[in-house]
Amino acid sequence: MSASAAPTTVEITKIEASNLQEAPRPRRISARTAILGGVLVLWLVVFALWNGRGTDALPTAALNDVHHFFDAVKDWVAANRSSNVVLVALDGVRVVVNAVVQAMLAVFAATPYGLGYPEIGWLGSVLLLGWIAWVSANARVAALTVGFLLVIGVQGLYLPAMQTLAITLSAVFFALLVGIPLGIWTGRSPRVEKVVTPVLDFMQTMPTFVYLAPLALIFLIGPAAAVIATLIYAAPPVIRLTAHGVRDIPESIDESVASLGATPRQRLRTVVLPLARTSIVLGINQTTMAALSMVTISALIAAPGLGQAVVQALQSLNVGRAFNAGLAVVLLAIVLDRVTTAIGRRADPAVAAARRVADPRPRRIAFAVGAAIVVTGIFLSRSQVWAAVFPAQVEIGDVIETSVNAASGQVNSVLGGVTSAVQAIVTSTLINPLQALLEQSPIAVIMAVFTVIAFVAGRWMLAAGTLAGMVAVWTLGVWGPSMVTLASTLVATTFTVAIALVVGVWMGRAPRVDAAIRPILDAAQTMPAFVYLVPFLGLFGTNRFTAIVAAIVFAAPVAIKIIADAIRQLPETLVEVALSTGSSPWQDVTKVQLPMIRQAITLAVNQALIYVLSMVVIGGLVGGGGLGYLVVAGFVQIELFGKGLAAGLAIVIWGMLLDRTTQAFAHRAPRAPAAPAAPTRRLRRSTTRRTTAHA
Repeated sequence: MSASAAPTTVEITKIEASNLQEAPRPRRISARTAILGGVLVLWLVVFALWNGRGTDALPTAALNDVHHFFDAVKDWVAANRSSNVVLVALDGVRVVVNAVVQAMLAVFAATPYGLGYPEIGWLGSVLLLGWIAWVSANARVAALTVGFLLVIGVQGLYLPAMQTLAITLSAVFFALLVGIPLGIWTGRSPRVEKVVTPVLDFMQTMPTFVYLAPLALIFLIGPAAAVIATLIYAAPPVIRLTAHGVRDIPESIDESVASLGATPRQRLRTVVLPLARTSIVLGINQTTMAALSMVTISALIAAPGLGQAVVQALQSLNVGRAFNAGLAVVLLAIVLDRVTTAIGRRADPAVAAARRVADPRPRRIAFAVGAAIVVTGIFLSRSQVWAAVFPAQVEIGDVIETSVNAASGQVNSVLGGVTSAVQAIVTSTLINPLQALLEQSPIAVIMAVFTVIAFVAGRWMLAAGTLAGMVAVWTLGVWGPSMVTLASTLVATTFTVAIALVVGVWMGRAPRVDAAIRPILDAAQTMPAFVYLVPFLGLFGTNRFTAIVAAIVFAAPVAIKIIADAIRQLPETLVEVALSTGSSPWQDVTKVQLPMIRQAITLAVNQALIYVLSMVVIGGLVGGGGLGYLVVAGFVQIELFGKGLAAGLAIVIWGMLLDRTTQAFAHRAPRAPAAPAAPTRRLRRSTTRRTTAHA
């Protein structure tokens, strides 16, 4: 190569990779690392000297002025519900929502009059839902829909399943009614986007438990409050994805249509919505799955359906009953996911064009015959008792419950020693020491430590917000329980990130492994949060460890996908040249790939924290303690309503503090040096089932 010739891409890559073989140089400790290490050492020293001093020792049943204030607010709302203008308006919203929900329940579950049979009995509803799946997707999805609905009926849970479906569809209806127009407006107006985005971040950062108490206070317990809570939780995905689809439309297309004299409404109808259709349908899928997850949790505010069966089973520690109800939730989730996913595929313009080319006549004839069968089934379900109420003679729910309880007992007899040992080791070596460090350290020290961490991550603004948030938690009178929740959250997040690093790197480096594991991760993200508690309740009983393990399994899929996709996006040439210079696979991972995806790893930590915090709170149902227990206690004990509401607000505060701090670390993480232009592994697009604010 001549002196004036520029080095080739391969030569540049070889030069960069050869640096891996150089003698290791002593690393300088960065200022951030030194500060964080010094803060940790000082914290441990202070803990050793002032262990148990300056802490919040407020008993669980004790109340402070804030709790009494919340109780007074509850009493005021109850006394002025029919006289205050704002409360009257909110009650009008409740009436409208309740009317829609009751109509949907009457169609699929039970009418409030007569014999209480549904307007469409089980035979008609199964055929109708199967036909809708067939028309929307294909015959295979229709067969799966019919089969799974029949399985749920055989489990003896057809009525609760239809109640859950009715509330879910009602919530999705209102979410789309609000979300699609707002998403279009957000996508076409940068000013609206600046206002809406922080609100959506707040809605998605807030754990699901927290919605329930204030909504039950304003809208009363029951289906209407459940739908409104579900609307708050499920609307952000469709708003975000609709805005994304609208925003991605090339301006030249919109301008061309406008130059032809089209009005804004005509451009919206003929250009914007057709081009954004795929993204909008994906948002409908995400919203539907989020709604189903939230509807099961809304059982805590008296929402009927499968969630009631799960909650009752968890409260009575009946593993068999919880498994039976949880399985029904999973089957219903799979049905909704497959149908909406298939609709999303058909919304793709290429698929739609291919379908138009094919001869539609045989398909239309088949659909017409299917519609006639559906009409016949509906007629029978409205005129024959056997077709209106699922026959009890074929139900085997008791058999499933007994069998699972027996199997759980056998597993405990065989693995009881192992599970107890694992639980004891993790509890004694990790959970208890960390909880003691947080609970027994002076409150001022904890505040100082987290304020310094926030300063290192995001400077003064984040530090000031973190300090203000912790002062608010202390003022709410739930500092001690929040330390219990924080300890469980940190332990679960540590294990989650460790698992995500191992599995994510494995998937990113091995396409066959990715193809095998990714469907499992997709299925895991389809299941509502309650279901994760069921198997671990049988293995570990009711304690913090059960909640932590369930949180790890709940949060791991998102973190694994983030790391796997980041590994797959790295240039192939960098890896190949590193191996050609003598690096081992271990060196390739630790010296090349992981340093280049530091931002992705920090983002995975962020998502793991948010998901774990949400699930650890739900773990309050199975002995997780902390803030989750207080929230649950606030629902079932009137005298603890104010403290439960305070605990919910504390969860929101900690969620926002952890989210903002880890986001700040992600933004300040050193970016990998720009890799030379080279062929890269194709990144397979994967849809995260639970759309979060940052993933």
